[in-house]
Amino acid sequence: MEELFPEGELLLGTAPSEGLGAPSAGLPLSGELMAVLCILLFLLCLGRFINILPYIFDSILRARGSAALENSVRVREDRNIIAYILLIPACLVLYRYRIYDPAFLQDLPANYRMLGVAGILLAMLLLRLLLYRWMMPRRRYELYQVAYRAGHTFFILLMMLVLPTIGLLYVFHASDLTVRTVVVVESALSFLLYLLRKGEILSGFCNPLTTFLYLCALELLPLGLYVASALCL
Repeated sequence: MEELFPEGELLLGTAPSEGLGAPSAGLPLSGELMAVLCILLFLLCLGRFINILPYIFDSILRARGSAALENSVRVREDRNIIAYILLIPACLVLYRYRIYDPAFLQDLPANYRMLGVAGILLAMLLLRLLLYRWMMPRRRYELYQVAYRAGHTFFILLMMLVLPTIGLLYVFHASDLTVRTVVVVESALSFLLYLLRKGEILSGFCNPLTTFLYLCALELLPLGLYVASALCL
């Protein structure tokens, strides 16, 4: 019997694999510093955030709400400052839940990957700004400007949805995949609402075909390149 059934030999290691069942990594040092900076800045600008809330909700409900916001210099400045501050947690969410996770960043150390995610997001926003400047019409540019800056408002709306949602899902111990799926769905819905309101604003000075072309060039093209960089690079 011993000759027929010799004793086996374990060739695999006894230690569990790091890739299986390992908890997802948290934020690197650069991410933790960005989070602390964001909290401090937001506390300093809490009054500005409260000041713009009625205008944000008005912009959601009707296209004229964006024009009313832009007509107030103080509210417009407060909106822009809050939008810039919220870019920090947006980068942290993209990194932490691997919503933007291209292959060329995956092998980098955590701090460099965090900075890479932030840098590529800023590059997409810069491309959007350059396209906005390049395609600015010679007349009725006021409405064109309102339509472009509405993106700041709807970005604040998106972060007002995403951050509490992540906090709630964290309390219920949701998986990273669940959080990522919910955040992507919220982002898609917010983006569709933004396109609808922006299209209504642009239709005030151009025909439907021109409105569609503006939306494709100013919004869909930068977003498409951003998504393609995550999928193909």
